[in-house]
Amino acid sequence: MGTRHADLIRRARTPLRAAEMGRDPSRPLRRDWERVKDDVMRRAVAAKFRAHADIRGILLSTVDEEIVEDTGTDHYWGRGRTGTGKNMLGRILMRTRNQLRAEGRDQSG
Repeated sequence: MGTRHADLIRRARTPLRAAEMGRDPSRPLRRDWERVKDDVMRRAVAAKFRAHADIRGILLSTVDEEIVEDTGTDHYWGRGRTGTGKNMLGRILMRTRNQLRAEGRDQSG
């Protein structure tokens, strides 16, 4: 995925539209996508929650609850149709929550 395409996706009006644009078959994925996709998602999620206090508060309010991306269509990022998906987005959100909590302690401490 080229920089121009990534910028267009970042400016998408909704997460659904960004996902649709990211899956556009006329735009090939970067060759190393399978290797880097988790890190790309971790960095994007962390940046999003650091930049927006309102959603950061919501994420932190989940305390230690398990977070599950409840989608029946994505077995990698979510729970998948059978409920046995990898839930990588949920895992990344929980990891981000722990990092934000630790950063908050460091700043108040």
